[in-house]
Parts: sequence; C-alpha cells; structure tokens
Amino acid sequence: MMSDEDIAEYHNIGKKSKLKKNNKYNYIEGKQITDEESGTRVYEVNNYRLPSVTTILGATKNQQFLKEWKAKVGEQEAERIKNLSSRRGTAMHKFLEHYVTGVGYDDLTEIGQKAKTMAEKVIDVGLTPIDEWYGSEVTLYYPGLYAGSTDLVCLHNGVETVVDFKQSNRPKKKEWIEDYYLQIAAYAMAHDYVYGSQIKQGVIMVCTPDLYYQEFKVEGPELRRWKHEFLKRLDMFHELQHDEKEKTTPMKAEDFNDGSDRKSTRLNQSRLHLVCRLLLEKKNKKNTQTQTKNNTNKKKNTKNKLPVPTQK
Repeated sequence: MMSDEDIAEYHNIGKKSKLKKNNKYNYIEGKQITDEESGTRVYEVNNYRLPSVTTILGATKNQQFLKEWKAKVGEQEAERIKNLSSRRGTAMHKFLEHYVTGVGYDDLTEIGQKAKTMAEKVIDVGLTPIDEWYGSEVTLYYPGLYAGSTDLVCLHNGVETVVDFKQSNRPKKKEWIEDYYLQIAAYAMAHDYVYGSQIKQGVIMVCTPDLYYQEFKVEGPELRRWKHEFLKRLDMFHELQHDEKEKTTPMKAEDFNDGSDRKSTRLNQSRLHLVCRLLLEKKNKKNTQTQTKNNTNKKKNTKNKLPVPTQK
C-alpha cells in the first residue's frame, strides 16, 4: 500500500518541486471571458475589459501559410490536429503549473499521460536554472491596451524572466515562431509597466510528443525590438477594430468626448490608437537617440586614433 508521501509524489508527476516561492510581486487577478459582440477572447482585470494578446496577434497575422496547410491536409484533418494539439498543450501546462506550485495533480487519459512525459522533460531540462518563482499562470495587462496570461515569472539564472511553455507537433525553427516572441515581449512590457519591474529576458520552452526539447531565449536589444514589433501589431489591431466599428456603427456625438474615467471599459478607439502611436513614437525616438549616440562615439573613436604610418 502506498504511503501518503508516495501518493503525493505520484500525483505531483513523480517529482517534488525544488523551486522557491518569492512574493516580491502582488499580482492582480484577472478573468478570461468571451466577448459577446465580437466572439473574441478578452480579459477583465482591474476594472478594464481588454483584448487578449493572442486575439491581437491572431487578427493581425498573415494567414496564408495556415490556408495553404489546410488546403493540403483537408479541413477535417486540420481541425483534428488542431484540437489534439490544443488538448495536449493544455494538459502539459496543467502538469507544469501544479509542479511549480507544489499542488498534486494527475490526468489518467491517454492525452494526459503523454502530456505528463512532456512536462517531465521540460522540468528536467528547462526548469533547472530556475531558483525562485514569482507567479504561475499570471494575468498581465497594460492598462487600456491589452492583457494576457504568462505561464511563469521567475528568476532564471539570476535574471528576472517571463517564461512561456509550448507544445509542438514537430521541432521549431526560430523564423517560424514570431508570434511566440511577440507574446513574450507583450508580457514583459505589461509586467514592467504595472509592477515597476525590469524583466530582462524571455524564455520559450518547447517540447514535442516524442520529447524533443527546445529553448528559445530573447533578451537585450532583441527583446526591445520585439516589444516595438508588438506595438506595431497592436496599432494595426486597433486600426482594424476602428474600421470594423465604422462599417457597422454610425458615429455619435459622445464618441468624440474625452471621458474623465480613465478606467472605463469603454475607452474609445481613437484614444487607444493615440496611446499606441505615442508608445511607438517614444520607442522610435529612444532607438534614434541610441543610434545617434553610437554613431557619435564611433566618430570620436575614429578621430582619436592616430594614423597608421605607411612604409615607403
């Protein structure tokens, strides 16, 4: 007969978490719902109703590759693969979440047991550099603009990091996962804005059903570039939303009013568009100043160098 300790260990996917909880950040809880009007995923958090990061990226993504793939395998097979991947990914996330938080969990279905082995692979390889964690399945939001849920915020090799777990049917190439980087960038930007943090890197941990593990890390100038790219997609999303609203809804006088309630869930599209533009301009200005400074330093270094004498 299994002891209580054995049962607890079994239900915690056979592994006892060594990660330490750090309560540095007091995370605000959010609720994910489906918007009745648009049918899209939105978050209700801190009196805001905000579009999700995945909704924003999905609406602004080039769908050509997906269309070609569906045409190749057929609509029915494409739907089957999509549903299987989604269920397996959800199960893997649950195992990882419960491992991090130390709460017992198991899923005895065929999909669940496959996801369990995938989660164990991520734990053995991906979570080793993590000493402390701040939050698991954390709702993050940028006031008035967007929200989402990141899998883990932690100290990774001594650096504050946002982590996203991904299941994949096959190994990934860096050029295939643009949206993964955009997600990480959006979460890092929201975390820094709301909690005054300095998220220095994002880590994407990917595992396939045959237990092939990959890790993609983004930091420094590359992370800043992806933040900028996400703001462009966000700006595009609000333009699309604004255009769609204009097609279906006649303009009213109150649409031009600048309400005093900054936490209103009815922030009009023009204000959202303006915020996106201001953020983009701010980042453009910062990048230009950095580039100018670098160019100036290069000129100074060149000027201060003594000419190399030529041999006659």
